[in-house]
Amino acid sequence: MDVYGDFAYVYDELMDETPYGKWCSEIVDLIGRYGVSRPVSAGSSSQQPPEEALSLEERLRSERDLVVDLGCGTGTLTQMLSEKGFDMIGVDSSEDMLDVAISKRDRSGAKILYLLQDMRDLELYSTVGTVISVCDSLNYILEEEELLEVFRLVENYLYPGGLFLFDFNTVYKYEHVIGDATIAENREDCSFIWENYYDAEQGLNEYDLTVFVQEEGDRFRRFTETHVQRGFTVDKVLSLLERAGLEIVLVRDSDTDGDVTEVTQRAFVAAREHRKEAYV
Repeated sequence: MDVYGDFAYVYDELMDETPYGKWCSEIVDLIGRYGVSRPVSAGSSSQQPPEEALSLEERLRSERDLVVDLGCGTGTLTQMLSEKGFDMIGVDSSEDMLDVAISKRDRSGAKILYLLQDMRDLELYSTVGTVISVCDSLNYILEEEELLEVFRLVENYLYPGGLFLFDFNTVYKYEHVIGDATIAENREDCSFIWENYYDAEQGLNEYDLTVFVQEEGDRFRRFTETHVQRGFTVDKVLSLLERAGLEIVLVRDSDTDGDVTEVTQRAFVAAREHRKEAYV
């Protein structure tokens, strides 16, 4: 998944219509309804004493309240949830995307930990109360067994009763909506051409991204990236979650907020850890 190099530095500008605010509100609501994490502002003070001064109960609660943004990209949603009071960790496999995220964090003064990791090799220092993954990050996992391993890692690191919230693009979206489509957009200081090629036999969607970025005067720099994603059916994803030991809490169409149908393009799922005993 060696993508999001140069694209990382124009990502926010070109993806400015992404509904991060809507996603943030929904995630906060779902954590409040089904999860165990709580924002710092709803519990103890943000000025935590040194770890060695915390009781065992306080340490375990600090794990419960951690929220991991898996495939966090440039950290826009991570930052929003931090502003809501959650103790955030952002994980991404692109060093360039994390560079942008860290710059945002440093400008804002937020206390967010960013980790350069492939989600297929997720390694955290403790359990966490919530894991989120949005904007079709999971579609970059191209093999079912690797997606199953991601789900197993999430289950392993979830605090008892912890929540996993994520979305993904369906097979229908690649086959009937964006597959073999070309999307182009011209901005004042940058432009892009996004060419899709869907391979129905392999079940993979390749898109070639060409971006032109203005540097000096009328001079533009051109760069290209190739991304490959796989669509999944809702039934397949739910089956993999259950195999990983997670309990399905909610499934809905991410675009309509209604039930998923045969024409759902992006599905949203909430799943929960249910096999561990509560620590406190």
